Amino acid sequence: MIHVIASVSIKQGSRGEFLEIFKANVRKVLQEQGCIEYRPAVDLATGLDPQVLDENLVTVIEKWESLEDLHAHLSAPHMLAYREKVSSMVEGVNLKVLEDA
Repeated sequence: MIHVIASVSIKQGSRGEFLEIFKANVRKVLQEQGCIEYRPAVDLATGLDPQVLDENLVTVIEKWESLEDLHAHLSAPHMLAYREKVSSMVEGVNLKVLEDA
């Protein structure tokens, strides 16, 4: 199993619109071959140290059956359309691709 943690930095004031577009695409992603989990998450203030809150960060939590499935996901037509729709809202992406230890 492949785990993906994508940290997407969103331009100030664009998080709501970004999440609306993202959530509209989730159903299509969940139907992809090998997709186990795919969801956005935002920071929750907990008061726990050393938590750092960022209201302009969306964390995407993904699980895939294989690396091949992840590669296919990245080039799927609905993902290309999604990236086009959100390109003006995204400042940067940090990607962590992990496997079980």
